Amino acid sequence: MANPSPGYSITLRVEAPSAFSTTAELAAAVGAAGASITALDVTESHHEHIVVDVSCNTTDAEHGEKVREALNELQGVTVRQLSDRTFLMHLGGKLEVVPKVALRNRDDLSRAYTPGVARVCLAIAENPEDARRLTVKRNTIAVVTDGSAVLGLGNIGPAAALPVMEGKAALFKQFANVDAWPVCLDTQDTEQIISIVKALAPVYGGVNLEDIAAPRCFEIENRLREELDIPVFHDDQHGTAIVTLAALTNALRVVTKDLADVRIVVSGVGAAGSAIIQLLVAQGARHIVACDRKGAINSDQQHADPHRAWIAQNTNTEAFSGSLHEALVGADVFIGVSAPNVLSEEHVASMADQAIVFAMANPDPEIDPLIAAKHAAVVATGRSDFPNQINNVLAFPGFFRGLLDAQVSDITPEMLVAAAEAIAARVSEAELNASFIIPSVFDPQVAADVAAAVAAAAVTEPALAH
Repeated sequence: MANPSPGYSITLRVEAPSAFSTTAELAAAVGAAGASITALDVTESHHEHIVVDVSCNTTDAEHGEKVREALNELQGVTVRQLSDRTFLMHLGGKLEVVPKVALRNRDDLSRAYTPGVARVCLAIAENPEDARRLTVKRNTIAVVTDGSAVLGLGNIGPAAALPVMEGKAALFKQFANVDAWPVCLDTQDTEQIISIVKALAPVYGGVNLEDIAAPRCFEIENRLREELDIPVFHDDQHGTAIVTLAALTNALRVVTKDLADVRIVVSGVGAAGSAIIQLLVAQGARHIVACDRKGAINSDQQHADPHRAWIAQNTNTEAFSGSLHEALVGADVFIGVSAPNVLSEEHVASMADQAIVFAMANPDPEIDPLIAAKHAAVVATGRSDFPNQINNVLAFPGFFRGLLDAQVSDITPEMLVAAAEAIAARVSEAELNASFIIPSVFDPQVAADVAAAVAAAAVTEPALAH
C-alpha cells in the first residue's frame, strides 16, 4: 500500500461514548486501518456522548471509506460525516480580487473611477508604455492553459484544469508577490490560442503557459515570443528544466561525479523532457539517451517533430537503439518525466554505483521512491511527501519576479541557467546530503535569489526600461 498523503486528507465527524478512553480508541482504529492521524478535536460534549472530528491522511478515496468502516465498527461509535479536506479547500475557488486602494468616500471614488480615471486613460493612450506603470500590467501574469496536458491526468479540458491554474496563481502571489490570474481557454486550436493570448496581452506583464500538450505547446510559445512585447514562459518546459538542473547539480556533488562524464537516461520527450535535455546539453552533458514509449531516440530515426529531431541529432552519440530498461544498465542518472511505474527495483539495481534517480511523474512517480532508494544513492520526486521534491514552485515565481523587475520581453538560456544556479546555491555545503539536494519550497529566500539572478542575467531592452 502507498503511504498516506495530505493529498487524501479527510475529516470524519464521529459520535462516540463520553468515556475517558474514547479518543484513544478512535486513534487506534484509524491507525489499524492504515491511515495517519493528524488531529483529534472534540467539537461537542454531552453527558452520554461526545462528537469528535478525526482528521487523518489516507492513500486514496477508497482508503477513506475503509477508515469510516473501521470507526463504525467500534462499540457505540457512529460516523456522522466524512469530509475530503482537499475538496473543502477548493470550495468557491482559491482566489479573490482585493482592491489595493481604499474607496471610503466620494473623493476616493472620483480619483479611482470617474472623472479622475479619464486623465490616466488619456495618459496611457498618449504613451502606451505607461500601462506598465499605471495599471495592473506592471505586476500581473496570465496563467494560460487549454487543459490538454494537466499534471499526469491528460486532456481533461479547461474547466477541469482551472483548480491547477488557481493554485499556480496562488503560488505566484505567496512566493514572489506576483499577481496572476487563470486564463483557461475552451479551444485546442493552435492559431486560436495564439490569437486569444495576443488579444489579452495588453492587461498582462507576462504569460505563463501551462499544461498545453506537446508538440502544440512549442509552436504556441515560439510564436507568442516572436509576436508579443512581454515575456512568455512555458513552465512545464523551462520551470521543470531549471529545477531539474539545480537538483542534478547538487546530486552530482553528493556522489562526486561530473555532468560531462555521467551517463544520463531521460524517460519522456514531451515538453518537460525536451527542455531538460536541451538545458543539460547546453550545460555540458555529453552522454544522454532519451527514450519515448518505443525506446531510445537516435540519429537513425526520422522525426517530423523538430524537438524530437533535435534530440535525435544532439544526444545518444553511440546510436543506442534499445529499450528504456536496456538503456538504464550502467547509467549514472535517470530522469523521469513520463508515466507512473515504468521502472521496477531490478532496473534501478542495474544502474551504476552511486546512481541518481529523479522519478518526477506526477502525481505518481516512475518508481516508488522507497524502492528506488534501495539501490540509488540519491532519489528525488515531484511529491511533497518524500525528500528532495523537484517542484517548479522553486523556479517560476522568482523567475517572473525577475522578468517583471527587469522589464524585459526576451527569455534567454542565460536566465534559465542563472535561475538554476541560484536555486542550487540555497543548499549550503553544510546542509548538502543525499536527502537534501534541493531547498524547501518554503525557503523564503529562494524566490528573491532567483529573481535577482534572472534580473542580473537579463539584457534590459531600452524600449521597456524606465
